[in-house]
Amino acid sequence: MISFIAFVFSIVILVFIHELGHYLAARSVGVKVEKFYIGFNLFGYALFKKQMNGTEYGIGWFPLGGYVKLAGMLDESLDTSASDVPKENQLQYQSPLAKIWIMSAGVIMNFLLAIIIFSVVSFNNGVPEASSDEPIIGNVSEDIMNVDGDFIKKTAAHKLGLKSGDKIIQIDNVSINNWDDMSLAIRNKPDEIINVKWISESQIKEGSVRTDTVTTLIDYKIKTIGKLGIGPDIKIRELSFIEALLNGCMMTSDFLFQMVFSLYSLISGQISIEHLSGPLGIAQVAGDSAKAGFESLFYLIAILSINLGLVNILPIPGLDGGHIFITLIEVILRKDLTLDAKVAIQNIGMLFLLSLFILVMFNDVVRLFFN
Repeated sequence: MISFIAFVFSIVILVFIHELGHYLAARSVGVKVEKFYIGFNLFGYALFKKQMNGTEYGIGWFPLGGYVKLAGMLDESLDTSASDVPKENQLQYQSPLAKIWIMSAGVIMNFLLAIIIFSVVSFNNGVPEASSDEPIIGNVSEDIMNVDGDFIKKTAAHKLGLKSGDKIIQIDNVSINNWDDMSLAIRNKPDEIINVKWISESQIKEGSVRTDTVTTLIDYKIKTIGKLGIGPDIKIRELSFIEALLNGCMMTSDFLFQMVFSLYSLISGQISIEHLSGPLGIAQVAGDSAKAGFESLFYLIAILSINLGLVNILPIPGLDGGHIFITLIEVILRKDLTLDAKVAIQNIGMLFLLSLFILVMFNDVVRLFFN
């Protein structure tokens, strides 16, 4: 029950913020908003609806999503009926820039939500940082796991016998004066045998080990680096309001690039499609986060908000990015696509999204009940 409540709560916030972006952007350029729904009112049924100032506001009974229906817009409903709204208030008669602004506003709101949540969490809790610049080990990871949490092997640090409190003094006959020296020496030698000298309980020890490897983002570039499986001793540093805001922006940017990297890895085959999660997987994680506290749940909402923003901006028909892509094509061609062409493109996109939804639901069922 906790997982279900946390999941619905998260979805409602994410959808409301996203659709609010479209709503405000449309109103800002004079486009009429015909409907604003949280949840889908499938088959015309709604838990609640109210007409105000020419817009129908409602709560649909199907919680996985929501929508804003704009006058003159061909959306997921594939409604091609003529509108009695004046042309100046219809989306299809707006300038390309206005269309792109409206279609991208939901994604912008998702990123802003993540920045706000990360900033508030950073301001309240501070940020972790190394308590000392000295190359003193604060923690040692014992095992290396895969993305499913299954054991692969022992870390290089564990094989070497390193433990918390040890101080690295030399790697491959090069003196180590601080943590940056040590990180650089290890990072530049993925899957290579290195000689390490360290101080443990006032005794100098020495040993050789092959470094572990990890492919990750460094300075927004994909790199394979070496690692031992150690980390520094951590302290918490309090942040000012401006520092927290900047940290929120940086965290959002970092998560976004990590997700882009994951998407690239998925497309290139480096990550199996079996690792994609759907509503059931998200509900399980949301439940675990809720049990850990509201802060953990909102942290998850921030991450999901970035994910939602990234997915929606992809040039897939049926998504915001698909609408933007069609608008750009029309700009290049210097003419509007025919209604039949738009309907065909939209149908292809919806078929793809439905297939993807079925796939991730299948993955969730297999993972939750058979793994």
